[in-house]
Amino acid sequence: MVKDIQSSSKGKRPLIAMKFGGTSVGNAERMQNVAEILHDYAQRAELLVVVSAMGGVTDMLVNAATQASLGVEKQWKGTREELAHRHREVADKLLSASEQATILPRLAEQMKHFEDLCSGFTLVREVTPRGMDTLSSLGEVMSATLMAAILRSRGLKAEAVDATELIVTNNNFGNASPLFDETNAKTRERLASLRRAGTVPVVTGFRGATSEGVCTTLGRGGSDYSATILAAALDADEVWIWTDVDGVMTADPRLVPAARILPEVSYQEAIELSFFGAKVLHPKTIQPVMNKQIPVWIKNSFNPSCPGTKIVASPSNGQRGVKAITSVKDADLITISSRNTLTLPQLAARVFDGLALENVSTLTVTQSSADNVLSFAIHHADLPRVKTRLEKIFELEMLHDYVGVLEVMSKIAVVVLVGEHMKGTPGIAGRAFGALGREGINIIAIAQGSSELSISFAVKASDMKAAVKVIHEEFQL
Repeated sequence: MVKDIQSSSKGKRPLIAMKFGGTSVGNAERMQNVAEILHDYAQRAELLVVVSAMGGVTDMLVNAATQASLGVEKQWKGTREELAHRHREVADKLLSASEQATILPRLAEQMKHFEDLCSGFTLVREVTPRGMDTLSSLGEVMSATLMAAILRSRGLKAEAVDATELIVTNNNFGNASPLFDETNAKTRERLASLRRAGTVPVVTGFRGATSEGVCTTLGRGGSDYSATILAAALDADEVWIWTDVDGVMTADPRLVPAARILPEVSYQEAIELSFFGAKVLHPKTIQPVMNKQIPVWIKNSFNPSCPGTKIVASPSNGQRGVKAITSVKDADLITISSRNTLTLPQLAARVFDGLALENVSTLTVTQSSADNVLSFAIHHADLPRVKTRLEKIFELEMLHDYVGVLEVMSKIAVVVLVGEHMKGTPGIAGRAFGALGREGINIIAIAQGSSELSISFAVKASDMKAAVKVIHEEFQL
């Protein structure tokens, strides 16, 4: 149907972890399409399936929790009715009568859980991070419940599995990190009997649990991460991330209509692209599979005949120079200076300690040692927390004018050139900046890592589209 499947190196049917995003399971028609894809591949491979919530459901759940904490009962009860309707509609259209008799009571239980949580938030007028994780990931539970039943209705052996039974994490609610040794052991033990029986596990994405069994989440978009965590635990042969785009592209096609699909990219290139805003992957997705060199495919469930992009350790098409361009639009540039009271290393240490306390990553960093000035770009959404934290850290120094007031330049964009083989290729930065100059685009800040995997520069947000397009043309991507 889509692509040939290679035999496992062990001579057995290959194990493929397939993850389907929210748009891929967004309604009955899309879920039926997913079921057809899985039914086709189940004849040739052992499958592990990970599903997101139906498109838009996680946002609905988060909003319901917020409204409940404000005492707006009508709002979250309306959300409950909409959620029940969307999932019941899928059950009515795609499930056999016997499956409906089993699944509808389970969906009702999950909606009761939703009601109990929202009622609690209303009562205490607060949503704790722990409570938010439990509520916001209920969409995955309902989606997995439905998808397993749909597969059974089509004659496949399938079982919904809650990732809280598999993925063990720390208690950093909202953005938990997996404990891999415990996760590997629990995953292998829990799924062993299903694998022996030829049953397809349909696992909830995005969530896990602490060692004590308390529900956590891996961060928004974390279902990709769930898939590679489980794939690494089971030594899968491949991971296929099914989404709504044809693969990793040379640039955002909304900015550059001439952008094309990249047949292969390296693990490092994929990490860099996802960190700097490419929407194809969750930034942590690649980490679990890198050491085991498990390939990851990006494929389009709306266009399954498209080959997609393969992410591997060493691409066979390792072209030199720039391979892709990505960008972050909503960013701010913060500048802080010391009046010779703090050395630049001391200034930087305190700044980055503050960023670490807020769990904020920088997009670019530049410095002027002569003037003891440090500049860095962050996502605009992080600005209030970062500004408050740094003003608190340097409160005394600012009072005595030892450290200058934080300068914030808003409405900037960070454009990033990515390519693992840019290192040792002369003239790349010169060509990029020459192209920008001919277009009349001013560069606000420039940064390049020692690995030369990426070159970043800040421009006005209004110049971002033109900057990406002109560089794409310059390097004939």
